[in-house]
Amino acid sequence: MAPEIVNPIVRNESGLIIRDQDDGRRNAYVTFLAGDGDYVKGVIGLAKGLRKVRAAFPLVVAVLPDVPEEHRHLLVEQGCLLREIEPVLLAGGSGEESPFVRPYFAVNYCKLRLWKFVEYNKMIYMDADIQVFDNIDHLFDLPGGFFYGVVDCLCDLYGEPCPQRLQWPQELGREPPFYFNGGMFMFEPNINTYKEILSTLEITPPTPFAEQDFLNMFFRDILKPLPPIYNLLVAMLWRHPEVIDLDKVKVVHYCVAGSKPWRFTGKEENMDRADIKTLVRKWWDIYNEEALDFNCATVSGMTRGQKLPEAAVVVEYRSASSAA
Repeated sequence: MAPEIVNPIVRNESGLIIRDQDDGRRNAYVTFLAGDGDYVKGVIGLAKGLRKVRAAFPLVVAVLPDVPEEHRHLLVEQGCLLREIEPVLLAGGSGEESPFVRPYFAVNYCKLRLWKFVEYNKMIYMDADIQVFDNIDHLFDLPGGFFYGVVDCLCDLYGEPCPQRLQWPQELGREPPFYFNGGMFMFEPNINTYKEILSTLEITPPTPFAEQDFLNMFFRDILKPLPPIYNLLVAMLWRHPEVIDLDKVKVVHYCVAGSKPWRFTGKEENMDRADIKTLVRKWWDIYNEEALDFNCATVSGMTRGQKLPEAAVVVEYRSASSAA
């Protein structure tokens, strides 16, 4: 049976969106960045996209210690709030014997550190290869106590499982009511939940899709599905085109090889499609729009490569244990 999708928008008789009253608690968007590669462009693009749709909440970037100073400067200059986190290391989680579909998936377990960000009431996580094309602040008004995500494949909502649907790892026990994609989800930071996540991780075998499998297992009893417009995986354009209306899509996930706008050549499989080219162009329009750059006198006078002031980066100090 297909899961019942949560409708996050409530309107009054005049058709206006009803928002909950501000209770003084903070919300934020959050993404994750590791290393010195080109994903920093994705984070910059996301920051500017949120600014374009007039998001009311900041973008927090969880950075690993290996993110270079120059990249941190670029993010602060775009108004991002940086939180340095320590890696989450798994035995046997990388190298030739990697249990993951792609060895670099091992670093994604670092997302689990986000549950320590308890100064925020709710957070919407988005991968760096995501772009926001419409305001989604209203998601924060959804009832608390649940974990919200979007199905990884639309066949979970609109028919029989298709050949591309991911298989549930049997070693993780009972299958969740639906399998969500780990590139976008809304959660509630909580230190007790964080501790339980890490203790569960210690006794859970790594599986092909790493933290995505783990989060589906850990939160399976409180999962709530969001409409696909909040995390459209570009692969759905050719897997299930009959249920896609791009004009209504609010969030696009450029997750397929070759679809990252900053690496796009159009030569990879399916990348010559007109809809893909349009979405890549729309991403670049936002990225290149100078009017969307963040302006702040505090950072505008700084030189790239100059060490950031301590107030610009909150550091999570390391402990002796790699998973604590």
